[in-house]
Amino acid sequence: MIQEKENFTLTNWELVSVNPADKNWTWKDLFCFWGVNVQTLIFFSLIASFYLLYDLNIFIVLSGSVVASLLVYIFSNLIGKPSQKYGLPFPVILRTSMGGNGAKYVGLLRGIVGIFMFGVQTFFISKSIGYLIRVLIFTTDKNLLDENLFLIFFMGIDIIDGIALLITLLIQYYLFSRGKYFLKSFISFSAYFVYFGLILFLVIIFSENLNELTSLLKSYSSIENIVSKKNIFPLLTVVGTMFSYFSIIIVNYGDYSRYVKNQKELNFGNLSLILNLIIFSFLSVLIVLGADIILTKNSMQAEQILTNPTDIIGKMNNTFLTIVALIFILFSSLSTNLIANYVPSQNVLLNLLPKNLSLKSSGIIIVASGLFVGLFWLPFLSKIGILSIVDTFGAFFGPMFGIIISEIYLIKNKNLVIKDIFSSKENSAYFYSNGWHYKGLYSLIIGFIFSASTIWNPQLNFLQSFAWIIGALVSSITYYLLVSK
Repeated sequence: MIQEKENFTLTNWELVSVNPADKNWTWKDLFCFWGVNVQTLIFFSLIASFYLLYDLNIFIVLSGSVVASLLVYIFSNLIGKPSQKYGLPFPVILRTSMGGNGAKYVGLLRGIVGIFMFGVQTFFISKSIGYLIRVLIFTTDKNLLDENLFLIFFMGIDIIDGIALLITLLIQYYLFSRGKYFLKSFISFSAYFVYFGLILFLVIIFSENLNELTSLLKSYSSIENIVSKKNIFPLLTVVGTMFSYFSIIIVNYGDYSRYVKNQKELNFGNLSLILNLIIFSFLSVLIVLGADIILTKNSMQAEQILTNPTDIIGKMNNTFLTIVALIFILFSSLSTNLIANYVPSQNVLLNLLPKNLSLKSSGIIIVASGLFVGLFWLPFLSKIGILSIVDTFGAFFGPMFGIIISEIYLIKNKNLVIKDIFSSKENSAYFYSNGWHYKGLYSLIIGFIFSASTIWNPQLNFLQSFAWIIGALVSSITYYLLVSK
């Protein structure tokens, strides 16, 4: 009997279904996962700015945040359940609607964004390590930093920042390439560690400024005219902005939900996003207000309330406090880089070249690319508006989500043919046209046009926060109409 030959390789042991014994994530692990996602400098500044700088009612902001997190909960459950059931990561699930070859190159769009942002995030993490190196040198010899060796710059980076960049890359490669068991532990430790740091800092502030902080918080907590027409637009703004912040992680949420024990744990764990958002909002606002009180007492009042943690630390002018804060920021930034950039990029690379790449070799590619981005970020990349290009690539993520959901829930009624998802034989369910599903590609492009138009067209910029949802909806409907015929 002649066995039909595979047309192209689709199997990599890191991409196949998870062993049931390794499905050991519970709602507590997902609590930490979502905790890491909110424990970022960007989100700290974003949530504090909404509450304190934009003159928005505190209850409107909270309501908008909860609505956004409920949307994230719904979409994460939709994309996460198939991966949890079958133990498959995002790029493999993508094969069902794009074909084996189509998923390789469509999924690569997520990898490009992930690798680029990994490099950018690494650059900023290295700045913290560079500062710690300078503090160490200064405490050893106060005049050593004035030596010519430390005044030589290459690509806008001096020798200390260059060493810090390499150290950051090596630390991440060492930590992130240690396997899924260590990564789970690292995420959990990081989430609790950062919350511990925030609570500790808040206790210090409360112990010395309780009355002032209580009074200032009340002034931002007016409950007058909560329900009124003028609050509709601010509410939608908060919902759109908050959802946009989380949207990048939704499309590849299956990379993590594949390890969850069962769907009950998945549902409960995803709800913990709301709890994380409320806890982190509460802590960030109180810390910002408390820091402002301390700065005012020390005659260092800023022109406006500082909402960026690095700005607050810089104003404090306390070396010990700065070092401690930077350590917490390092853990927060490293774990975020792992979840949002490294793991999604690694799975995409493994799916692109399943026969040739492993966890370690794909990690080397990501780290090497991160070095390139980190070196060129300051003198070149940050000056050419490349983040707009990255946003344009990101406009594909909503349509990808919509197509996957339409295929799994509307076309296949939640059932996948696992034996065919790794097969490139012509009679397999997902072979389509030599590994390309043209109806899926067409739907993706249509959704992308609608999604990207909110970026390209100035008259539609007010919808940019909802670009992901718009693209997902358009692609989902288009795909269903094309495939269900």
